[in-house]
Amino acid sequence: MVTKYQKRISGPLLDRIDIHIEVPRVDYEKLSGNRLGETSETIRKRVQTARDIQNQRFVNSTDIVCNADMRIEEVRQFCVLQPEGQSLMRAAMSQLNLSARAYHRILKLSRTIADLAGSEEVQSPHLAETLQYRPKIMIGQVS
Repeated sequence: MVTKYQKRISGPLLDRIDIHIEVPRVDYEKLSGNRLGETSETIRKRVQTARDIQNQRFVNSTDIVCNADMRIEEVRQFCVLQPEGQSLMRAAMSQLNLSARAYHRILKLSRTIADLAGSEEVQSPHLAETLQYRPKIMIGQVS
């Protein structure tokens, strides 16, 4: 029923949401285990480094502070895809029936993921990760 309802949400509305993540229930074994994840401090440092990269990238801009603020001109300049990434994006555009807005939002988020990874280029793994954050439902498939 939830999936059926989600399919009724309009495409233009979904295009305005960058990250869609389904959070499943966590099993007891995972919660009670001794495995440690990254500390908040480690994550904070990585995020701050990515923000510093973005601040430097847009140092000469008065109205762009971070990747999310980029206009189409900046997306074309800073989110260049290599041939493998272009093929992946072409397939995603076709299979997911993405709009131009979704295309640019995917590139911006891919740029941010690349910044978090310390990469100067947006690589296909960054793009693939971004595409995983798109909604898993296809608009208009309600039966």
